[in-house]
Amino acid sequence: MEPALRYETISANGLSFQVATAGSGDRLLLCLHGFPESSYSFRHQLPSFERLGYRVWAPDLRGYGKTTRPLGVREYAVEKLEADVAGLIDAAGAREVVLVGHDWGGAIAWSFAAHAVRPIDRLIVMNCPHPVCFEKGIRRPAQLRRSWYMFFFQLPIVPELYLGARHAERVGRAFRGMAIDKSKFPDEVLSVYRDLASEPGALTAMVNYYRAMFRGFSRTRARGFPEIRVPTLLIWGESDTALGKELTVDTGRHVRDLTVRYLPNVSHWVQQEAPEAVNLLIEEWLAKNNQ
Repeated sequence: MEPALRYETISANGLSFQVATAGSGDRLLLCLHGFPESSYSFRHQLPSFERLGYRVWAPDLRGYGKTTRPLGVREYAVEKLEADVAGLIDAAGAREVVLVGHDWGGAIAWSFAAHAVRPIDRLIVMNCPHPVCFEKGIRRPAQLRRSWYMFFFQLPIVPELYLGARHAERVGRAFRGMAIDKSKFPDEVLSVYRDLASEPGALTAMVNYYRAMFRGFSRTRARGFPEIRVPTLLIWGESDTALGKELTVDTGRHVRDLTVRYLPNVSHWVQQEAPEAVNLLIEEWLAKNNQ
């Protein structure tokens, strides 16, 4: 049975965020989802880390779900996404912050931590390479083939029509098709994502993350990526067909205190497909880093 989520509306950075919440107190575990997901992708983590004494927030990122959906590609530039995270941290008023990100949420988390937009205590990233590692990796033929969709998403309108056809059938297919344990993505789970993607303007907002990334590449490179100094955990499902494991190899060059944990026979959707293993890895690592 899928866990039921409790939602709150939280104002941050001039936007209205729908946030799945659990727990209370001043120790915040802030979870950033990926594409084409939502806060629902952390449904197995919220109750687990509430039991550990954290206040857990999993927002629908800008443009997703019931969160404000700004118009225009430039509204999805990484600086705007970082400012959203900063606004949520400010709204929480927590004394301790653990930032968690998967996929696109991981990309935002890497950049947020590198530029120290707000103080955080620990960083957890799942199946998203450090941006410098990805930039190098995408030049290789194998990763270039895996990343074909990022280039396709630069087209106007066509990606939205492609993904949105038949009530966003391809969005649902992406989860089950990439998963190793397909039982973790029954029809009722896929329906959540298909319904969200079918809302007016949702797919354009979601694809605009990729459009903004390409258009802002030179600005992002000029900004650079300072060394991340907070303890960092990288969890990687080894059977990721979108992002190769080799992208993780040089992560330690950019992170002062790095722990890497690989999960064999687990896909890109790591925290949904192997929630017990992911939660245990995070729990053990947090316990070690809280000493």
